[in-house]
Amino acid sequence: MDFVVIMTYEWGWAGGEPWAIAPISEVRKVLDYAVTVIPPEKIMMGAPLYGRDWKIPWQQGTLARTVSPQEAVRLASRYGVAIQYDQTYQSPFFRYLDENGQEHEVWFEDARSMQMKYDTVKEYGLRGVSYWVLGSTFPQNWPVLQNSFTIRKR
Repeated sequence: MDFVVIMTYEWGWAGGEPWAIAPISEVRKVLDYAVTVIPPEKIMMGAPLYGRDWKIPWQQGTLARTVSPQEAVRLASRYGVAIQYDQTYQSPFFRYLDENGQEHEVWFEDARSMQMKYDTVKEYGLRGVSYWVLGSTFPQNWPVLQNSFTIRKR
């Protein structure tokens, strides 16, 4: 069976301004169009397994550091800051001040944001999900995935 993987991530990209990597509001806009031109059962929704750490205020030409979701949680803990959750983007984020007085903004994925993505796959009747950056430390994802779908490797 033919299928396509739709890139629904990288809104918050390394060279851009701090933002959610895959804000569900934007993911849904992409899927709203995609299902009008491709049968939903042939669509795999791309999903990121990483986050980004930007220095702020952000300056054109600077690059964010890519972090695993687990590393993002450790950063929040290390700097004693609360992880917030953006309801519009369905994505966790936080800000912290490092040892040099540099402020940072971090956006990443967690169990809640992945559950929203999996629910979206079901809602649209898509074939499934395709990950970008396998190997990133994100143990919270796998139980959420297993509780959401019957996994078939092909």
